Amino acid sequence: MQLYTINTGYFKLDGGAMFGVVPKTIWNKLVPADENNLCTWAMRCLLIQDGNRLILVDNGIGDKQDAKFFSHYYLHGEDSLDKSLARHGFHRNDITDVILTHLHFDHCGGSIIRQGDKLVPAFPNAVFWSNDRHWNWAVNPNDREKASFLKDNIQPIQESGQLQFIPTPENGIARFSDTIQLRFVYGHTDAMMLPQLTFKDRTIVYMADLLPSTAHIPVPYVMAYDMFPLTTLNEKKSFLKEAQENNYILYFEHDAKNECCELELTEKGIRSGRTFDLKEL
Repeated sequence: MQLYTINTGYFKLDGGAMFGVVPKTIWNKLVPADENNLCTWAMRCLLIQDGNRLILVDNGIGDKQDAKFFSHYYLHGEDSLDKSLARHGFHRNDITDVILTHLHFDHCGGSIIRQGDKLVPAFPNAVFWSNDRHWNWAVNPNDREKASFLKDNIQPIQESGQLQFIPTPENGIARFSDTIQLRFVYGHTDAMMLPQLTFKDRTIVYMADLLPSTAHIPVPYVMAYDMFPLTTLNEKKSFLKEAQENNYILYFEHDAKNECCELELTEKGIRSGRTFDLKEL
């Protein structure tokens, strides 16, 4: 197995929304906001080369929405999905599997591209993996979350015939392959999947939006975007204890500075320990 960081660019979101009930006087020291109270976040995906499979976890925001949509998110940076794939010698046509942690636009927007007046899969040779519980949640969205579920990102995947579902596990963990498991969590959105890998005798967990960044490791630091914040809080407590005790590596999708970290137990609780890039493993 080989792992590659795939950076797809940066965007901005309201700092208060990203930290929920935590006061700005605290979170602004961790992730400084600009004059509009916006903080910069990464859209960092993961490419897994495993035997004859080339598996992409999430794919960023994409580029097919209109200028008004993108004006809300201040996309910036030199990275893109295609540039990052090419940097490692790959093309989107090489992708065999796309694991979608969930269907919010900043995680799955790169799944679909425009070809003339048609919307088609960006990865023509890939299977797109979701789960039926989250899929149904996304295609029948609640009023609070529906702005995050864009039909242009979702419907064309199903229409392509390339969509398959991971069965929802009873114990919270589904097996994707011999080296990849999917942890199901329910606080941020219903049935989000976190890939968990065995790599060089270490366990790496792709955190998606359970822990968007190292700044979100303290248990009360829960996003206002989360549908069920108390569920998130309990999921974080349980996961962080397991991860610290077993020396897991956390891989962050949205942390603009830190790709990975280990955890350490301090007098204040579990906190970020050593931070490093994936290529250092």
